[in-house]
Formats: sequence, C-alpha cells, structure tokens
Amino acid sequence: MKYLLDANTFIEAKNRYYNMTVCPAYWLWILQKFVAQDVASIAMVGDELRKGDDELAAWAKDNAGLFISIHDEDTQMCFATVANLVMAQSGGMKPGAVEEFLSGADPWLIAKAMATGATVVTHESYNPEKKKKFLIPNVCEAFGVTWMNTFDMLYKLEARFVLPA
Repeated sequence: MKYLLDANTFIEAKNRYYNMTVCPAYWLWILQKFVAQDVASIAMVGDELRKGDDELAAWAKDNAGLFISIHDEDTQMCFATVANLVMAQSGGMKPGAVEEFLSGADPWLIAKAMATGATVVTHESYNPEKKKKFLIPNVCEAFGVTWMNTFDMLYKLEARFVLPA
C-alpha cells in the first residue's frame, strides 16, 4: 500500500465534503484504489468505523477487505518502537495521554506505515508544542514516516470526480 488512511479521513469525508449521497464517486474511487493497491487502512480503523450506526459503518462492514491486518511480525516490531518512543515522551504530556494513544488505532497505523513504507493520511496537523495528546504527524515526524491529508493524497493519485458531458 502506498497510503494508509486514518479514521478521521473517512469520518470527515462522510460528514462534510464527500458525503456518501452527494459524492458516491469518492467512495468508489477509494475501493478502486484499494484494488490497485494504492490505498488501504488497518483493521482497527475498520473496527472504529463499524461501531457506528450510519452509512459509513455499513460501508465499512461491506468493504471489510479495505482494512488490513496488523498482525504481521514487521508491524508488531514497529509498534513496539512507536510505543517505546511514546512512553519516553510521556513526561511532557498530560496524564493519561500515553494510555489514550496506545489504546487506539493511531500507533498501529503508524507502525503499519513504518513496516510497509506507506504514507499515513490523516487530518491531524503537525504541532510539536501539543502536550495534551500524541498527534499522528508528530509521531510520524519522529520516525521519518511521511504523512499528508486527504486532499494531498487525492492530488498525488490524480483523482478526478468528473460528471459525464
């Protein structure tokens, strides 16, 4: 996979700019790019999305293959590296920040990107001054993992949502 999608990219798309009714082409494009091995996400993100009771949860259930396993040895080893860094930086963070970060999908998304050389796609922004919680871009930067937002990914993959003439 070239790009690994964070949960917030799906949620923001559904709630705002690529609503499933208004822009179904976006959702078909995601699936086409998965088949082409350009985009995916991880199983834990799929689990988060399927917890809902809306069209995104149904879509995530119908397209479970998009959410790939994190149980390979390389991802597991990379997760340990991510966890060690986060724990080493815990002193400057609010209480509970380490536990909150490590209990979610974010460190696994980063670990999978590290293991596969993929780019993480998220709507979080880099902010080295942030002390309330660990941010995906901050952790990615610490490991040299490339990250970007959805719109940059769409541009790089030359997405075109054009109505027929």
